[in-house]
Amino acid sequence: MTKLDVSRLDFYYGSFRALTGVTVGIEERNITSLIGPSGCGKSTFLRCLNRMNDTIKGTRVEGKILLDGEDIYSISSDVVSLRCRVGMVFQRPNPFPQSVFDNVAFGPRVLGQTRGSDLAGRVEESLRGADLWDEVKDRLKQDALSLSLGQQQRLCIARVIAVQPEVILMDEPCSALDPIATLRVEDLMRALREHYTIIIVTHNMQQAARVSDYAGFFWLNDKRSGILAEYGTTRQIFTQPRDKRTEDYITGRFG
Repeated sequence: MTKLDVSRLDFYYGSFRALTGVTVGIEERNITSLIGPSGCGKSTFLRCLNRMNDTIKGTRVEGKILLDGEDIYSISSDVVSLRCRVGMVFQRPNPFPQSVFDNVAFGPRVLGQTRGSDLAGRVEESLRGADLWDEVKDRLKQDALSLSLGQQQRLCIARVIAVQPEVILMDEPCSALDPIATLRVEDLMRALREHYTIIIVTHNMQQAARVSDYAGFFWLNDKRSGILAEYGTTRQIFTQPRDKRTEDYITGRFG
């Protein structure tokens, strides 16, 4: 079953068309990796899925993105509600300059979801879900910025899942991490797949092959606009790509 259905998506920065005709169905409770060279629209596409690009002046979207059949760009769409349902983990860990506890509690507090012992329970549940509880349970009042980068990134994942989303977007979440921390996050993604739909942008071909169930290859057309050149199961994309450009990219011939 598809969680997100994208149809003929065009995205503009002013007069520049950054994405052209992207059509894809994102499968529920699977990991989808987006691969391709820098500048071909992967992160722009990712940000379209929870309307993060709305914050950039002069941007425009054409086409449709349906979340459980509902158009997220319709006039009646509630952007705050959308970003609760579709959370975002960024390239570099970005914990708030607050305690570990307050970082995770931030979303539920703002949304008025939980209070008191219920809030403490939500924080513990989220930290456990991010495979971080055992490392920080005695340091909940400690400044989050004192954690290692790998811990900070897992804290940011805990902060996202604290508001109980349905989809988690990850924009190169391991690019700032060492190999050991990267493997911890990859293991976490596999565990989270049981409960969430995950979409990850990565330049690491080995990572895409290791963790994802589906893969989309982005490329540039002759007008330097991003296109989804090929989409399929990760196994098919990496072993039997249908597009010569996909094969050349994943084998390192260009890109």
